[in-house]
Formats: sequence, C-alpha cells, structure tokens
Amino acid sequence: MKNVQINHQSLPAIGIGTWNMGDDPNQTQNEITAIQTGIEAGAKIIDTAEMYGNGRSETLVGQAIKGYDRTNLYIISKVLPNNASKKYMENSLDASLKRLGIDYLDLYLYHWRGGVPLSETVDELQRLTTTGKIKAWGVSNFDTEDMQELWQLPNGSNCVVNEDLYNLSSRGIEYNLLDWQDKHNIPMIAYSPVSHNEQMSRALIHSDAVISVAKKHSATSYQIILAWAIRSGRVIAIPQTGNAEHMKDNIAALSIDLASDELKQLDEAYPAPKRKQPLDIL
Repeated sequence: MKNVQINHQSLPAIGIGTWNMGDDPNQTQNEITAIQTGIEAGAKIIDTAEMYGNGRSETLVGQAIKGYDRTNLYIISKVLPNNASKKYMENSLDASLKRLGIDYLDLYLYHWRGGVPLSETVDELQRLTTTGKIKAWGVSNFDTEDMQELWQLPNGSNCVVNEDLYNLSSRGIEYNLLDWQDKHNIPMIAYSPVSHNEQMSRALIHSDAVISVAKKHSATSYQIILAWAIRSGRVIAIPQTGNAEHMKDNIAALSIDLASDELKQLDEAYPAPKRKQPLDIL
C-alpha cells in the first residue's frame, strides 16, 4: 500500500473526494455508505469544502464519520476566497466544523486565490493553527508562480500541501510545479484524478493503452488511472464516488504497481507537457 507524508504523517495515497456529494437527497444513504466503505477499506483522507453544495457535502461527511474513531481519520476542508480574510475565516471554519460534527480539521486549504491579500490569508491560516481548530494548512489551485510568491511570505513555508487538478489526460503540473514542490517537500493532492469531465472520463477508460495495462493487472481502467496518478510516491489522489463497490475498487488501486514499460505505454498515449500551460481548474 502506497503512503505519502503530509506534515510528518504517513497517509494512504488514495483518499475520498466529496465534490457533488450531498446534493441529491435521494442519494444520501448511498453516499454515506460509500464513504464508510472507503474508511473500512483503509482510506483515511476525506476531502471536502464549504463550497461543495454550500456546505451540504460537509454535512454528509459529518453523518458518514459519526461513530468512527476520529484519530484514524484525516479530514480536509477548504475556505472560499471571499472568506479567506482575518475578519471572516474563523467564522467560516467554525461553520465547517459544526457541519462536520468535529472540533478540529487535520488540514484547512485556501481553495483558490481571490481578492484578499495572500499575506493576510496566510497569517490567518497560521494563527488558526494556534487555536487547535486546524492542525495544518495548505493551498489549492496554486501554480508554480503562486507557490514561489507564497514562499516569500513570513509564514508561507508553513504550507504543507497543494491541491490541484491532475490526471492522465491533464498533466500540466508536471511541467515544473511537481518538481518545485518535491524540492520543497510539499506533496500534491490530485483532485479529479480520473478525469475532470464526463467526456474525458469515457475517453480515458476506453483508451486502448489503459485497457491494455488494466488487463495485465486484472484491474479496471479506473484503477490503472488511479495507480498512475500516485505512481511517484509524492501525490495523493482523491477520487469521488457515491457507489460503495466503486469505492472499494478505488482504494484497492493502492496495491497496483505499474511497471516501467506500462508507464511508457501510458506516457506515449498521454504525453507529459513540453511547454508551460495554464493549470486546469474546476
């Protein structure tokens, strides 16, 4: 099972994403069961945000984790840019904690850059670590230049993670961001690790290259795509599903090791970028 270190804590490299979960009341029980299935299969990370369904995702996660040992879970949430100020952030955090039914977050992320000065956001994130309400903080949707700017701030190097869109068909972070983060010991959390829209998802899972590799491992295309995303040992993937069986398959991808010839086959079908390009963002 592959693990990645975040803030000196070793965590399974596949967690549970919750984007779009909690939006459909008819799916509530299925989604709760899926999250619980993931936990029981070995996942520790559950990633959510105040933005997801205007808090409905956090509420769903709170229902799903009720009764589980809190110390065995690693709960991540995110603050919206318009709440990422000294004036509003703690209130925003308190609302997230209330919806989740917990008294602290393991990790609190600045969801994306907005109008609040980065220095103010960073200082407030750092202050919140002294309250016990968050154990650590990080950022999301930051590119190399953003990370470099962050590192120039007095508390900027206390950032423990960056979360960006990353999958086999969207490899923009490989141009120079992953290397920068590796040099600074900052792991990457990959959201949308299978794809970031339905059309691309269908294209990936039906790709000849992916299917060929999947057959060698008696695995699904989804599992190969996830195994590829976490291949380096410095990336955590957080796929989302409301289906319990699919959730078990996701977590099982932790045990798949791709051979060098298989990685080459996937690279040839979906090559890494040769020039800088804007990051894909959802």
